[in-house]
Amino acid sequence: MRAALTILGVVIGIAAVTAMVSIGQSAASLVRGELEGLGTNVIIIFPKMMQRGGIHDLRAITLNAADSDAITEQCHAVAASSGLVGFGNQVVYGGVNWLPKESMGVGPDYLTVRSWQLRRGGFFGQREIRSAEKVCVIGQTLVAKLFQTIDPIGEKIRIGSIPFRVIGVLEAKGANMVGEDQDDVLLVPYTTVQKRIHGNQFKSVHAIIASARTPELTASATTEIRQLLRERHDIAPGRPSDFEVQSTTEIANVLGVITGSMTAMLASIAGISLAVGGVGIMNIM
Repeated sequence: MRAALTILGVVIGIAAVTAMVSIGQSAASLVRGELEGLGTNVIIIFPKMMQRGGIHDLRAITLNAADSDAITEQCHAVAASSGLVGFGNQVVYGGVNWLPKESMGVGPDYLTVRSWQLRRGGFFGQREIRSAEKVCVIGQTLVAKLFQTIDPIGEKIRIGSIPFRVIGVLEAKGANMVGEDQDDVLLVPYTTVQKRIHGNQFKSVHAIIASARTPELTASATTEIRQLLRERHDIAPGRPSDFEVQSTTEIANVLGVITGSMTAMLASIAGISLAVGGVGIMNIM
C-alpha cells in the first residue's frame, strides 16, 4: 500500500508540473500564431490619443491618405502601406440583413500588408480609389450569411442605402486568439467610405497599416516612418508626435514576456505542490 501510494504521488506530481508548463507554452504558441496571421512585419500607425479633462479619451485626426502614400514611396524599408477608415453600416442582400464585425475602407495594398489572399475575383486598384467606385470585397462569413450557395462575384449588395458590386472574396482566416471571426469582414475603397458613406471630402484616415520588406527590417521601417511623419506634420524637435507607431514585433515581445511570466508562475505553483506531495510521501514511507 505504501509503495502504491508513493508511485501515485510521484506520477501526479510529475504530471502536474508537465501540464502546467505545457499550458504556458501552448499560450505562447497561440500568441505567436495569431501574430504570424496578422504578419510578423506589420506596423500600425494611430493618431495620438488626446487628453480631455485629465482622461485620455479622444484621438485627434492627424493622419491622411497622403501620409500612407509617402510612407510607401519614401521609406525604403517599407514594402507597402494602406490607410484605414472604419464604418459600421448594415449589409443587405435580397431579404437578408447582416452587420459585419469589421467594415473598413482600405487602399489597394491592404491585402499585401496583411498577407491575405483572394479566393475568387479581384481587388480594387488606384482607378477605383480615384473615382471612389462602389465596389467591395467580402470575407467567407458574409458569403455564408448573405449568399449561401449563390456565387457572390458580380452581385449587388446594399451598404446602408448605397448599392455596391462584389468584385472579390477573401480566403478564410478563421477565428483569432480571442475567438473573434476574422472572416466577418467587408472591405471597400477608403475614398468611397469618405465620400459616399461618411459624406465628406476630408482626406483623413483613422489609421495606417504598413509592412516592412522583411521581419529583420521592421525596426528600421518603424524609425523611418516616425521620422517621415514628424517632417510631414511639421513637428519641432523635442515636441511630442501627434501619432503613435507600433509593430507586431514590439507587441510579440511584450506578449512573450507576459506568457513567459505566466509559464514560470504555473511551474512554480506546480513545484510547490510537488514539494508538498513529497513531504506526504516521506511520511507514508
